[in-house]
Amino acid sequence: MKDVRAKKHLGQHFLNDLRIASDITTLLSENTKNVIEIGPGMGILTQFLLKKNYKTQVVEIDRESVSYLRRNYPNLNIHDGDFLKINLKEKYPFSFALIGNFPYNISSQILFKVFENKDQIPEIVGMFQKEVAERIVCKKGKKKGILSVLLQVFYDIEYCFTVNEDVFIPPPKVKSGVIKLTRNNREHLPVDEKKFKQIVKAAFNQKRKTLRNSLKAFELINKQKITDLLNLRAEQLSVDNFITLTDHVR
Repeated sequence: MKDVRAKKHLGQHFLNDLRIASDITTLLSENTKNVIEIGPGMGILTQFLLKKNYKTQVVEIDRESVSYLRRNYPNLNIHDGDFLKINLKEKYPFSFALIGNFPYNISSQILFKVFENKDQIPEIVGMFQKEVAERIVCKKGKKKGILSVLLQVFYDIEYCFTVNEDVFIPPPKVKSGVIKLTRNNREHLPVDEKKFKQIVKAAFNQKRKTLRNSLKAFELINKQKITDLLNLRAEQLSVDNFITLTDHVR
């Protein structure tokens, strides 16, 4: 672990507790076959995935970690590069579960990519900064945000457990949270998905305002039917409320 102690890699803090690593991997569903791991580092999760005989592939951008993995896991399929730049449908033309101790500085971007590829990713098990994890799970309240709504449309999300700072190298300044996302039965939205995203983003970009004010840029129809919703703030709306709003935008 000498290499890992020397520096932070791209905002990532490496987990150094085998029990927690095992607990994270056991959250994957029993019928999972293909697994893509993001940011495996020194392979603390990877070793358990391989023991469970998942068809595991990893994506790692750090060269030292890639070299370590190639030496210690010679049969492991490793993509040396940036997950955010991968065309998932071309690189991995199959359904897969996504897992990882996601680098804090790109964790939200990873989840936006999940949303764009939701039909290919039925399951996500990830460790995030605790505040981010709580935000993704939140259904109503101040912690709720754009990602909360977008992901909750297509995934059932549960907060699994909290991880303390002292089990990482180097230790982060905050606690981490492990969450699991499981694809629900909604195949598509009953409204235009692009328009839905615009409404959600506009609502949360001015989250202190009521929807009546934050959605002024949109032409609303049949306003009288959504008066109650327009008097609320974004954090007070459910997924279905946002669908209803979108249905009333010309």
